[in-house]
Amino acid sequence: MGKLVDGKWVETSIITSDESGHYDREERSFRDMISIDHPEFKPEKGRYHLYVSYACPWATRALMYRSLKGLENYIGLSVVHPDMLDKGWSFDTDFPETTGDTLYGLTYLHELYQKAQSDVSTTVSVPVLWDKKTEKIVNNESADIIRMFNTAFDHLTGNQQDYYPEELRAEIDIWNKEIYHNVNNGVYRAGFAKTQEAYDEAVNALFATLDKLDAHLEDKDYLVGSRLSEADLRLIPTLLRFDIVYYGHFKTNLRRIIDYPNLSRYTAQLYAVDAVAKNHDFEHIKRHYYYSHQDLNPYRIIPKGPEVFIKTANGSG
Repeated sequence: MGKLVDGKWVETSIITSDESGHYDREERSFRDMISIDHPEFKPEKGRYHLYVSYACPWATRALMYRSLKGLENYIGLSVVHPDMLDKGWSFDTDFPETTGDTLYGLTYLHELYQKAQSDVSTTVSVPVLWDKKTEKIVNNESADIIRMFNTAFDHLTGNQQDYYPEELRAEIDIWNKEIYHNVNNGVYRAGFAKTQEAYDEAVNALFATLDKLDAHLEDKDYLVGSRLSEADLRLIPTLLRFDIVYYGHFKTNLRRIIDYPNLSRYTAQLYAVDAVAKNHDFEHIKRHYYYSHQDLNPYRIIPKGPEVFIKTANGSG
């Protein structure tokens, strides 16, 4: 693993912590937006390209939106190898469903960041939304990218489905904030904690929120309103990784998602959505976490199980 410092690749841990051992996620470095009114980045068919990992929950958000919003013929795709090693994300193609860099034939993702800005200092993360016309990174923050995908191309695709409708935004924002801190990032705060205190704090907050979500879903199919929304699409990648990776690898082992009656039903229901299922590759997910995090799994042993981690309508996996 490593990062770019003044445009140079430096091999170092990307697991950053504060003085008390709490995991401290670094902010994303490219935060521009595509819109009709933008002076540079305007929505156009075939202009933009998405770089992702099937293993990464943040990248999975963008992938699901790309499918849900009918953007697969409008925005190109490159899928990195699941192993993130000394040189970071690579474009090796010796793992199923990897594509290599379909634009430039680069070897590593950090070379794309260097191409965009030769002196950049940043972590090299996915997803990356790339502009082929200017050869710049538009954005590498998934929360921004899904908002762009939600509306920016509607006039081109004719797809008017809105996953962040104005009348539900206040409630979606409330759930997003709590879920991001305690669940989406909470599993990393537990897994990458460097003190018992930091770990305990993260795990307690994580399971308090999972308990709250399970109770909230007692008589509901979705988090907000009666339809699929951004709140659901930001949560589901974490839920689908929980039992197969986070429960063991990140030591979030008080309970599994499959042990929650309402959360497990909700997870199965969302996984039945085609755009969710086809953008989750569990072999990429297991390989990435157990193989890439050598500090947590020094012998890089990838577990066989679990056999069952999603309940179907009849209660089986």
